Amino acid sequence: MAIFVDADACPVKDEVLRVAERHGWQVHMVSNSWMRLPEHPLIARVVVADGPDVADDWIAARAGTADVVITSDIPLAHRCIKAGARVIRSDGRVLDGNSIGMQLAMRDLMKDLREAGTMQTFNASFSRAHRSQFLQALESAIQAIKRSAT
Repeated sequence: MAIFVDADACPVKDEVLRVAERHGWQVHMVSNSWMRLPEHPLIARVVVADGPDVADDWIAARAGTADVVITSDIPLAHRCIKAGARVIRSDGRVLDGNSIGMQLAMRDLMKDLREAGTMQTFNASFSRAHRSQFLQALESAIQAIKRSAT
């Protein structure tokens, strides 16, 4: 039972650690470069080689049915869901087998529209409500994994 964090642009690293401490779960903070993280026995800092999808490959190769993955990367989320992991975006949205197909389709559509120059996208600001939704979703995922393990 572990939490894997796609850490390069993750705004909820502190929240992940707080929840992990409460449950005694290992956290793997995976990034392409060194980043400042608290020194804590539950945190494993994983710095992978620079390159496209290297961090994603590391996470996808290890995440399984008793794990939680924190990412906003839709292809990574899809791979982890197929492996049985629970996936949560940093804004608290849960991605699962029922929602990932639509997320993949929307991602591809938005990419095509941006490439055609017909649309620009902007990242919404990250709010306190997102942080709260994330904490609730992470707690719920961990509780569900614990229930299924007994």
